Amino acid sequence: MSQSTEDLSHAVVEQLMAVIGAPDDAQVAETADAAVRALDDRLRAEATA
Repeated sequence: MSQSTEDLSHAVVEQLMAVIGAPDDAQVAETADAAVRALDDRLRAEATA
């Protein structure tokens, strides 16, 4: 099931808040990075559609 762009945006905010809460946690950073990349991919796809 694909997430909506809005869902991805909310996920990015949640993950960035987690990074703020645990700035030295590599796993938290990797999860946030994945969320940002997923949103970026979606926005790029929508821009070219």
